[in-house]
Amino acid sequence: MSESRNAILGKLRAGRDAHPLTPPESDFAVLRNKRWEGAERLERIRRMMEAVHTEFLETTEVDWPADVQAFLKAQGTRNLLFGPATEAGARLSSEWTEGGPELVPYADRVETFKERLFDGIDAGITTTLGAIADTGSLIVWPTPEEPRLMSLVPHMHLALLRADALYDTFWQAMTENRWADGMPTNALLISGPSKTADIEQTLAYGVHGPKRLVVVVIR
Repeated sequence: MSESRNAILGKLRAGRDAHPLTPPESDFAVLRNKRWEGAERLERIRRMMEAVHTEFLETTEVDWPADVQAFLKAQGTRNLLFGPATEAGARLSSEWTEGGPELVPYADRVETFKERLFDGIDAGITTTLGAIADTGSLIVWPTPEEPRLMSLVPHMHLALLRADALYDTFWQAMTENRWADGMPTNALLISGPSKTADIEQTLAYGVHGPKRLVVVVIR
């Protein structure tokens, strides 16, 4: 058996060495030429994401912490999970006022925080790297300061999207941000709240993850 195996592998290696394969050059012209104008990008992203039950909250750089707090208070949200070590988290901490939902920092290991994370958190807020007009998707980049669980476990996920961080295609986002130079364990492309379909193809939302996705557009 060993001799037969070695003979087969030897023939394969010989054929490979005698006829080396040169892969053709990749042609990204289709993706490179797929473009939308500035204002049209955000409108397209919003239209595609709202079609799958995503909600939008428009705000400004100055007002977004106050607008987020007012929105959550109106929704009756008890608390908001945030990353205190991020720039956005620092602003929330400094500008959050009394009388609104409780700010809960994600500062413990998941082993010690798991019970409250899964049973006692109403909403979580994260930053994003931007959004993609081609697919209507947010780019969420988990870090130790904003772990993936912050966007996947709470019933409501608020995602901060800067209106000037919009990309035409997934390819553009990858190349302009040089993803090949280093990525987290996983990167998330999120288009709406969680959904699933049963064997009868009946689509249901909010089954195995956030029931609501709220994109906070910061202009």
